[in-house]
Amino acid sequence: MSGAGSEAPVEAGYGRGLKGRRIAVVLFNLGGPDDQASVKPFLFNLFNDPAIIGLPDFARTPLARLISRRREASAQANYRRMGGGSPLLPETRRQAEALEARLNARLTDDEVRVFIAMRYWRPLTEETAADVAVFGPDEVVLLPLYPQYSTTTTQSSLKLWNAVYAGSGVSRTVCCWPTAPGWIEVQADAVCDRLDQAGDRPVRVLFSAHGIPERLVTAKGDPYQEQVETTVAAVVAAVQARRGPIDHAICYQSRVGPMKWLGPATPEAVEQAGVDGKGVVVVPIAFVSEHIETLVELDVDYAELALEKGASPYFRVPTAGVQTPFIETLADAAVAALGRTGVAPFGPGCKADWKACPHRNGKHAA
Repeated sequence: MSGAGSEAPVEAGYGRGLKGRRIAVVLFNLGGPDDQASVKPFLFNLFNDPAIIGLPDFARTPLARLISRRREASAQANYRRMGGGSPLLPETRRQAEALEARLNARLTDDEVRVFIAMRYWRPLTEETAADVAVFGPDEVVLLPLYPQYSTTTTQSSLKLWNAVYAGSGVSRTVCCWPTAPGWIEVQADAVCDRLDQAGDRPVRVLFSAHGIPERLVTAKGDPYQEQVETTVAAVVAAVQARRGPIDHAICYQSRVGPMKWLGPATPEAVEQAGVDGKGVVVVPIAFVSEHIETLVELDVDYAELALEKGASPYFRVPTAGVQTPFIETLADAAVAALGRTGVAPFGPGCKADWKACPHRNGKHAA
């Protein structure tokens, strides 16, 4: 497997010949409400993020309060469909535990601890930064659980971390990993499994990524769309190497508000499959854990739409979770990062010279 650049990762003492290091690996994700009471503050934190609503503080904060109040009831109803709260944190904890075990097995002369920093709900970034500082690391690896870089996810998470972390350690940032080998492997395996279940019935593989406003790509130089396309191309190549050509398309879910978002929207793509006389295999290509966008939006809302529009059969590929190849590739990314400083992708990053790409622009902080 290739790490940042083209060099394979090396084990303990990578790059500096050091022994007995304390290494903190920080996993970043968006977070989700634990229960019905935390839905409103979660929504407030989300919409009060300048990366989500690009207004000055004096305008954004009251607007965030208004939106979170208006959306609380409908959001609570969706979380009740999952038992009351989001499963994102428990699953991220399982990923962190598996990664920590794998890294300590590989870096036997070092002490590795894996921490979780959520952007919009607990454990919040500020809380995790304090915990990491108490640990007193020599090295800090910042590893977002967003495969593709975006200003709305990775940049927002890392910007906050760099603003609040005041502890020890040399930091290295993995800005993205759109074609990380184990990530691609688990996606390809799951797609092939669903295609086997479909049998001779015609289906279209829909790679569904979380949408972002189109202007973030065109005006801010956000590389997200390109990186989603890079991920999809890698998965399709892996699947077609086993099965031959497949019918597939990229689409974007979770669109809200009046502005133009990346498209086509996933509901439109599902409907088009029905028009074309095909079922669908939906792949959540930008998510590594189950949460509201997969368990409600994909498994319930779009499944009902597919039934209504004749896009049958309807299959959904599970997220990577704690599958061994995925955890192994996260370990590879963390170990490879120890051999360098600054910000870099694990494997190939951006192809074009995107304005928001922290690696191409030589920014130390995303």
